[in-house]
Amino acid sequence: MPNVVVVGTQWGDEGKGKVVDVLSGRASAVVRFQGGNNAGHTLVVEGQKMVLHLLPSGILRDHCVSVIGNGVVVDPGALLEEMKELEVSGKVLQPFDDLWISHRAQVVMPYHLALDRLREEARGAARIGTTCKGIGPTYEDKVARRGITMGEVTVPTILRKRLEEVLPEKNRMMEEWYGAPSLSVDEIFERYAALGERLRPYVGDATGRLHQVMAEGGSLLFEGAQGSFLDVDHGTYPYVTSSNTVAGAACVGAGVGPTHIHEVVGITKAYTTRVGSGPFPTEGKPDEEAWLRERGSEYGATTGRPRRCGWFDAELVRQAVRINGVTRIVITKLDVLTGLERIPICTGYEGDAYGVEGLAGVTPKYEYAQGWEQDISACRRLEDLPKDCRVYLNRLEELVEAPIEMISVGPDREEVIIEGKLFASIQ
Repeated sequence: MPNVVVVGTQWGDEGKGKVVDVLSGRASAVVRFQGGNNAGHTLVVEGQKMVLHLLPSGILRDHCVSVIGNGVVVDPGALLEEMKELEVSGKVLQPFDDLWISHRAQVVMPYHLALDRLREEARGAARIGTTCKGIGPTYEDKVARRGITMGEVTVPTILRKRLEEVLPEKNRMMEEWYGAPSLSVDEIFERYAALGERLRPYVGDATGRLHQVMAEGGSLLFEGAQGSFLDVDHGTYPYVTSSNTVAGAACVGAGVGPTHIHEVVGITKAYTTRVGSGPFPTEGKPDEEAWLRERGSEYGATTGRPRRCGWFDAELVRQAVRINGVTRIVITKLDVLTGLERIPICTGYEGDAYGVEGLAGVTPKYEYAQGWEQDISACRRLEDLPKDCRVYLNRLEELVEAPIEMISVGPDREEVIIEGKLFASIQ
C-alpha cells in the first residue's frame, strides 16, 4: 500500500476513524499527526463501539506500529485512561507493544485546562465552542516556546525546572485576569512526574521509527483529527481548532517529507454536520436537523454534544479537495439518507465565500436529488444500490471534482462498498 493521508473535508466527524481502520489492515504504521483529545474517532468492530481520542486507529490491528506524532498535544492522564479502557475491552491484541509517542509532542498541563475554561466562560455569548480540553492554550505555549514536551515530562529534574519557569506567569494570569485560584508547582510536579514515569516506555524518537518502517518497505497511514474547515489557517476563523488539520500538516506533524506522501483520501459525509459555533451555510431547519441527528446518531464522540446538521455542501468539499490535494473521496453515512423523498444538494453560493466575511456572508444555492426507500446496509457493490442512490453519488462526484472510491453504508467495519484501486487492494 502507498503512504496515505486521511483527512476530513468538512468540519470533522466525517467518519475518518472507520476509514483509517479499514485501510490499516494493509498499513505498516498508523500516525496521528495533529490535534489532541478534543476529538474522537468512533469505530465499530464486530458490533462493539469504541471511541479513540489520542491513540491512532491502527492500535486495533496487531501488526501495526502506532505513532502519536510531534504535532499532537497529549494529555497524559487522558491517554493512560484510554489505554486502560482498550485493555479492558480486550480488543488490543498486543497491548501497546509497538506504541510510540514522540518525545517532541507537547503536553496539556492543568493550567492549560483552567485557562481554556476561563477564557471560554469570559467570552459569554461570543464563545467559540471549544471543548475546554486545554488544546488551544497548549498550542499557544508551543508557538511561544514555553511549552513542556513529552520527553521533558519523563525526566523529573527537567520537569520541575520547566514548571518553575512557566507556572508563575500562568498563576498571575489566572489570579489577576480571571480571579481564579493559583496552582501549585509541587502538586503538578508530583502528578505529572508519576504520569511521565508510566508513559516513559512509549516515549521516544517517533519520527525515526517511521523512517525505519519506510526503509523496511512498509507503508504509512496518516490520521488527522477534525476537518479541513476547522484548520487554523484555512477554516472558518476564528471558529476553528488550534492546529492545521489539512493534509500538508501530516508532513510537519510526523516528520516525513512531502515526497513520501502518495495519496490523500478525503472523507466526506453524505450530508454535513458541525459541532460548536461558526457559520454553517447549509444548516437544516429544526425539523430537518432533528431527523438527521437521530438517524445518524449525530452526537460528539468526545463531548456528547448534539451536532448541528444540514445538507451536502459541494462548494465546501470542492474547496477541501483543492487545499488538501485530495486524490480519492470516501462517502460515509449514505445509509442515513434512506427514506427521504428528495435530498437537497448545495451546488454553490450567492456571495463571496473567499472574501473577508467568508462563509458568514453567503447564501447556499440548492438543487434536489430524488431519494430512495430501500435499505442499503447490505449492499457491497455499486450496482446493488438503488438507481436514485447511484444518481445522487454520481452528482456529488461531479460537483466535488474528485472520484468517489469507497462508500460506507453502515457503521460496522464490513459495511462498505469498495470501488477504487487503492481500496480494492485491501479487500
